[in-house]
Amino acid sequence: MFYLSFTMPKIFEHHHTDASSKARLGTLHTDHGTIETPIFMPVGTLGTVKGVSREDLKTRINAPIILGNTYHLYLRPGVDLMREVGGLHAFMGWDRAILTDSGGYQIFSLSDMRSLEEKGAKFKSHLDGSEHWFTPENVVDIQRDLGSDIMMILDECPPWPASYKYVRESMELTHRWAQRGRDAFEQSEPRYGHNQLQFGIVQGGTYSDLRKASAEFMASLPFEGLAIGGLSVGEPTEVMMQIADENTDVLPEDRPRYLMGVGTPANLLEAIRRGIDMFDCVMPTRNARNGMLFTRHGIVNLRNAHWRNHHKPLDPEFPSDVCQAYNTSYLHHLFRCNELLGMELASEHNLTFYLWLMAEARQAIAENRYQAWVGSMIEDVTRRL
Repeated sequence: MFYLSFTMPKIFEHHHTDASSKARLGTLHTDHGTIETPIFMPVGTLGTVKGVSREDLKTRINAPIILGNTYHLYLRPGVDLMREVGGLHAFMGWDRAILTDSGGYQIFSLSDMRSLEEKGAKFKSHLDGSEHWFTPENVVDIQRDLGSDIMMILDECPPWPASYKYVRESMELTHRWAQRGRDAFEQSEPRYGHNQLQFGIVQGGTYSDLRKASAEFMASLPFEGLAIGGLSVGEPTEVMMQIADENTDVLPEDRPRYLMGVGTPANLLEAIRRGIDMFDCVMPTRNARNGMLFTRHGIVNLRNAHWRNHHKPLDPEFPSDVCQAYNTSYLHHLFRCNELLGMELASEHNLTFYLWLMAEARQAIAENRYQAWVGSMIEDVTRRL
């Protein structure tokens, strides 16, 4: 595969690929810290990871990077306040890396409140119905105001299923927006004294030829990283993994690969096997608030009456308070009574588990045993307890 040659700073180092799979180890460098990949990024849509304190994110969960969302932060609290306070890091008091999505997915979800044009996306706020524009240029400017370490381009996320014609035209629009977004990035400067990176987004729905064309196009632009977007929107899991596999065959090895919005622990492990480096998803915290725990031995529904008389911790050897310090019957009680403490503990636990799983995956890759390890791990984490 031929790519244009760029003179780029050493943003990403690809250290090693597992001997029997495409799983790989890497290091992503940002001005707010070094990130070992594969990595899962907790989602902090509104400048907070729901139910988890900043200190717990750092000391217990040890997350090196979290997400914020451009659409939501643009609407509330707004970019004027962000400039006043000095950006999202200062606003949150977070001194590690932040990635901000461009808002493209949120606009996709507002299908009855938005329209797409060559200029960009016109949409109505879900808060008050006010009308706004996102363009490839102004989402760069907004993310300059936010000051994230990694910003995403504006893209269109087509629905699933969609016709070949629609997806091709959508992809071509995303490509034109990508070029404009990169131009805007290169013609602007960071606002708060730290470097910012920009990732392109591969689209093309579930059509293999379009996905290949989009991956090649995005790789031809000097983005510091490349994301696979437009998946986890309703398509079967096996199709999602097929597309991820095909895309990583095309994407260059010297840039990080980010599968957006995915997913379950098993999804992450399967995608790592196919060469993906970065993930985000609301699942660990959203499911936690409903009483679902992900554990080394399977999935636990704390609302289930089965746990009412389980008067011992779930997994005393696993490093989270939920597993070590609380009887499962007490956690069951918290959820049956809708106590906030239960939601907080479960959220902390699930994120701890996701970051632990990434560390285990990195160790298996380093020892060239990922392919042998991953099958039994997927069986364990998908079992219902």
